[in-house]
Amino acid sequence: MRTRALRCRSFPTRILAILLLVIGFGAYCYYYSGPTLTKPSNSITSGDDIDLKAPPPIFHEPIQQEKVTLEQCPILKESAADIDTVSIYPSFNFQPSWLRTKEFWEQSFEERYEKIRNDNRRPRLKVIVVPHSHNDPGWLKTFEQYFEWKTKNIINNIIQKLNQYPNMTFIWTEISFLNAWWERSHPVKQKALKKLIKEGRLEITSGGWVMPDEACTHIYALVDQFIEGHHWVKTNLGIEPKTGWSIDPFGHGPTVPYLLDQSGLEGTIIQRIHYAWKQWLAERQIEEFYWIPGWSTKKPSMVVHNLPFDIYSIKSTCGPHPSVCLSFDFRKIPGEYSEYTSKQEDINDHNLHSKSKTLIEEYDRIGSLTPHNVVLVPLGDDFRYEYGVEFDAQYTNYMKMFNYINNHKELFNADVQFGTPLDYFKEMRERHRNIPSLKGDFFVYSDIFSEGKPAYWSGYYTTRPYLKILAREFEHQLRTSEILFSLVSNFIKQSSKRKLVASEKRLEKSYEQLIVARRNLGLFQHHDAITGTSKANVMYDYGTKLFASINHCLRLQEAALTAIMIPDESLHTQSIIQSEVEWETYGKPAKKLQVSFVDKRKVILFNPLAVSRTEIITVRSNTTNVRVYDTRKREYIQYQITPNIDIREDGKRAISDTSFDVLFVATLPPLSSVTFNLEEHTNISHRCEVFCNGCNEIKSDSEKPLFVTKKMMPGDIQLENSVLTLLINRNTGFLRQIFRKDIRKKNVVEMQFGAYQSAQRHSGAYLFMPDYDSPEKNVLHPYTNGNGLQDDNIIIVSGPISTEITTMYLPFLVHTVRMYNVDDPVLSRGVFIENIVDFENPPKNRETELFMRIQTDIQNGDIPEFYTDQNGFQYQKRVKVDKLGIEANYYPITTMAWLQDEETRLTLLTNHAQGAAAFEPGRLEVMLDRRTLYDDFRGIGEGVVDNKPTVFHNWLLLEPMTKPRAKRHTSEKIFKHVNQRHFSPNEKDASYELPSQMADYMSKSLNYPVNIYLVDTSEVGEIEVKSHQTFVQNFPSGVHLMTLRTITDDILEQFPSPACYMVLQRSGVSCSIGDTTMKRSAVFTSKTIFSGLKIHNLTAVSLTGLKTKKALSGLQEIEIDPMEVKTFKIRF
Repeated sequence: MRTRALRCRSFPTRILAILLLVIGFGAYCYYYSGPTLTKPSNSITSGDDIDLKAPPPIFHEPIQQEKVTLEQCPILKESAADIDTVSIYPSFNFQPSWLRTKEFWEQSFEERYEKIRNDNRRPRLKVIVVPHSHNDPGWLKTFEQYFEWKTKNIINNIIQKLNQYPNMTFIWTEISFLNAWWERSHPVKQKALKKLIKEGRLEITSGGWVMPDEACTHIYALVDQFIEGHHWVKTNLGIEPKTGWSIDPFGHGPTVPYLLDQSGLEGTIIQRIHYAWKQWLAERQIEEFYWIPGWSTKKPSMVVHNLPFDIYSIKSTCGPHPSVCLSFDFRKIPGEYSEYTSKQEDINDHNLHSKSKTLIEEYDRIGSLTPHNVVLVPLGDDFRYEYGVEFDAQYTNYMKMFNYINNHKELFNADVQFGTPLDYFKEMRERHRNIPSLKGDFFVYSDIFSEGKPAYWSGYYTTRPYLKILAREFEHQLRTSEILFSLVSNFIKQSSKRKLVASEKRLEKSYEQLIVARRNLGLFQHHDAITGTSKANVMYDYGTKLFASINHCLRLQEAALTAIMIPDESLHTQSIIQSEVEWETYGKPAKKLQVSFVDKRKVILFNPLAVSRTEIITVRSNTTNVRVYDTRKREYIQYQITPNIDIREDGKRAISDTSFDVLFVATLPPLSSVTFNLEEHTNISHRCEVFCNGCNEIKSDSEKPLFVTKKMMPGDIQLENSVLTLLINRNTGFLRQIFRKDIRKKNVVEMQFGAYQSAQRHSGAYLFMPDYDSPEKNVLHPYTNGNGLQDDNIIIVSGPISTEITTMYLPFLVHTVRMYNVDDPVLSRGVFIENIVDFENPPKNRETELFMRIQTDIQNGDIPEFYTDQNGFQYQKRVKVDKLGIEANYYPITTMAWLQDEETRLTLLTNHAQGAAAFEPGRLEVMLDRRTLYDDFRGIGEGVVDNKPTVFHNWLLLEPMTKPRAKRHTSEKIFKHVNQRHFSPNEKDASYELPSQMADYMSKSLNYPVNIYLVDTSEVGEIEVKSHQTFVQNFPSGVHLMTLRTITDDILEQFPSPACYMVLQRSGVSCSIGDTTMKRSAVFTSKTIFSGLKIHNLTAVSLTGLKTKKALSGLQEIEIDPMEVKTFKIRF
């Protein structure tokens, strides 16, 4: 290499420049160093924002600006793993020769086992047998019924029998049940339970409130139920969970392992994965792996163990042969008969040797599936050990065999003992160093153990959508309540105003209901709750619990906002601020209260997101003579008056003259409440025009019509704003095409509705299986006019804010497409979709799996691929497997799905869990609702016929790919079968696919809408209401405040402490799709404060708060990488 000598004259100049920089920077740091925790004024900002001191001019500004720029949109690389599930899965033989036998253990496995067992170099077989009882917090019976009938007896037996049998161990997972037992148990029993835990003979596994589903759950609820459970365990038992136990969710994804790893667990155990995956992993002796996220990040420290066989019952856990394992279930209850009782035979001197030999050979076969020869064997089933005699039988018989095996090493060369998962991971780690990594997920799950035929569990992604939507509404209301409670209650505590003491006491009383709400949300994350896979009466019980807690959350929000928005403290005991939405009856839509010039003229909006937003707010009014005043900006704002159209008994459409919707454009600062005044005012230009061929306005002859009503012109319908033009099919009323004016590009975007005919007794609450002998059902035909035209059923309403078209196939479907005419870069680019679906009472629409399909001209591959979110947290590419039917190509989504080519991306945003597929090129479809009259033979013993009228909301985004993308290979030829033990695709340079900035922003807005409240002055007369309250300042817009959750006091149960958990999520977004001008900094600065609150202590902790990581001097020290979820403990 050539070198260049330094010239003498430039040497001292460079040194001098460097010295000056160092000295200057040192002087700056010394001069401006000081207390890092900013002490704000002792009042929440309600007028002008706090005037913070400007940053010093030297050095600070350019350095800070550079950091912000770098942090705004980092490009994430796709992670590289030894096993990539997306690449390997299509290569499987889904119809193997062993399918009818239901056991993958073929001759090749037996031959390897025989070879391995005679290898002297192989370590001795070590077997950890784990007694367990799988307790569903609701399934065939309600939570309370199961507890009284089974669970309380099981926990009592655990304590009694483990004290009786010092070698016996047990595990417990469902903290919801443990809490119910704890609240009713004597302190002596509580002490005995803690003693067993301290001895390591009873292990608390996972520690969540429930064993959550992994397909339909959302990140907020997952984290919240883990926090609730882990805190209960720490507070009452004094321990931290170390291992996970997730044996019954119907398929597994990477989110729960990520959360457990971030919570500090060492290992976790999974069970239900596709039968072909079971075989593939067993062939390669892979039963442990590190489950890494899809993006390139730090490798997790937690190991995942896959139980190698079908199910967690004794029949399938002692080894590869269920017929053999059945004889090792020693449960014997008088009057109880099942498949194992006929084979049940107690161990005695005559059969001890033969039984021990048979058992250890089965254990040895499991060992041959691993390189380390350590075996974990679950010993239990659903609600087992509720009788003490079962404990006696299982322990006595197994200990006879264990002692015989352990005392005859020359015969068996094995160590066998009762133990816990923690024992297993300890032994396994000592022997196994070369653990591979895996990325992707294990959806769709398929079993074969029922009929010897593949059965795909993709129906539950959609089953009972009314409850899935209700659960997410509850999430939103609980999150809002948590944030308001934490901020307002601590503000009052730090306030010098003694008159606020009554408000403080009122909030403290509501904290107990907040705890109940957390636990009800946690309970519904159970893998037979949010999935919709419990009996109808149990689902009703879950629903009423959600309903009750939603109302408790609304009352808490009202109390908190009253304390902060109403200056007159004497009014704080009255119900002045009322939620605009009332949840009155389970199974029916929420009811909207009407504004009134008499006593409800003020509207308070609360923005629960820590980011500024512009939203279209809708309130119900009994008059059209109204305008809206923003008291924060002190100006009148854009609004429109929209008619409500009633359907009369004769089927005619009538424009109501007593009920109207007032839409107005509200711009809200981050985490703030703002008051808007409604004033009496007449301006007909703000009223909508109605295009309707069959509408009549209800009015007296002397009155002028309130709204201009016009007949529709012939031909297809066109709706447009400044950015988009939508073409609507006149015959169906559904979207056909989108034209983007800014880039002058047309795309086919054709909306369709149809249904699959369910295969009777093969499609049910869990399973999705269409009847392939029947074509797709034209479900709309019975609700269509005889002439095939929808003219009488199409209504267009156009105003200064929005234009919408509603198509009615009554009562089955009411479909609305809406676009906004406002000057906002987000709202103007999205297409809002609302579907109201009513299956009516059975037997109508029987065996119907209703979908909404979007057919586009996007070239997403001859073998189509698309992307789905995973729990609202990460994202996964899905590639159609041509060998399999539609039921195996449906995947779960919770917030969004998209398909794309080199030029365009189409994203569908949703506010609840549902199934999605891209079975044909250019096609994206989502399942809306399902009705199956028959059971699918997976346990609940009934079909799904309790459908409720359900309102679905979606955003549709069509965005350009602003940077050229590498051409994708979608041929199955690239997915070669992997013979090596490790699979290492060349993916170092691949980008991790993420939603656009706009899609992420709109998804948050859809899931966390603005909370609307009315000020009711009917009891108090005219009162003062503050114009606005800002709860946070300079919070980085690229970081999502997942929750601000008050911690329960250590001493006083059900009482709040001044500390809370701030859980932050930094969503990853694409830098190359759509509008990339949105600024999303993730940098906390010294200006980032909670208004009016002094932070006394700030600590970085593990995800669920049990482990302390690092003390921070202030919010400005918080750092969070893209895609990360982090928790910080704040003491105000």
